[in-house]
Amino acid sequence: MKIEKGCRTLSVNGSWDITMKTPMGTQMLQLELRSDGQTLTGSQSSMGETTEIQDGTVNGDEATWKVDATKPVAVKVTFTAKVDGDEISGHAKAGFFPKTPFSGRRAAA
Repeated sequence: MKIEKGCRTLSVNGSWDITMKTPMGTQMLQLELRSDGQTLTGSQSSMGETTEIQDGTVNGDEATWKVDATKPVAVKVTFTAKVDGDEISGHAKAGFFPKTPFSGRRAAA
């Protein structure tokens, strides 16, 4: 989904490199996101594991999705993000752990 913001067009679509500081240390994630209307699909890779995202939605410059992670522990993680040009930020909530902030940039093509 493309979003008009001022004179530039924003899109959640594409590849993203994310850094997330968790209680278990800093984690690097790679996202592949695709929107169709308000539906968000794609995959998330981290620690040698690639998982399809679930229940993804897009509303303006905000996106949400869930993944079932198995490393370092098995847990469902819910992400809430905001896109601003080539930057993405938000938080992730994994099971009983507190919300964890993340930020990232659109991956180089």
